[in-house]
Amino acid sequence: MKILVCVRRVPDTATRIKIASSGKSVDTTNVEYVINPYEEYALEAGVQLKEKHGGEVTILTLGPEKSSQVILKGLALGADKAIHLKSEAFPEDPSATARALANELKTVEFDMILFGKKGVDDDNQQVGPMVAEILGIPCVTQVVKLEVTNGKVVAHREIEGGALVVETTLPAAFTAEKDLAIPRYA
Repeated sequence: MKILVCVRRVPDTATRIKIASSGKSVDTTNVEYVINPYEEYALEAGVQLKEKHGGEVTILTLGPEKSSQVILKGLALGADKAIHLKSEAFPEDPSATARALANELKTVEFDMILFGKKGVDDDNQQVGPMVAEILGIPCVTQVVKLEVTNGKVVAHREIEGGALVVETTLPAAFTAEKDLAIPRYA
């Protein structure tokens, strides 16, 4: 199974934020960056699926040269290879990000794409479903459990007062909730 996990670098949520001298932006001088936590859950789920069913995990990131630290951590966590779309200016518009990722994904063979539920920096929950729409594949969001059998995936979602179970065929995209998998140590 070919699993692709989209990851990006975000400021560590434990970083102390300082306002720049202009008073209009954030001073990023001493900000530590990490893999977006929801995407780390997605990566762990992808690695677990690879270990269970065979195949490979590729991480895809869009960002500046400094994003290489996120790629290295993803490889240390079990990804087999990485694709880095270099851009010094990260698109502010989620649809621009989705189009950039989808254009690259059109050239890559995959069975499953995993995204984080949202970015912890901008609280954006749109990129995963937008990429799936552009690629014309199904997307299940906020997944807490994935079961793969015979080219079909059963995805479990928690909803208020219960659970929702969705079955789909591959290729498909999924966005990870924090309960999907507990990330391992590198």
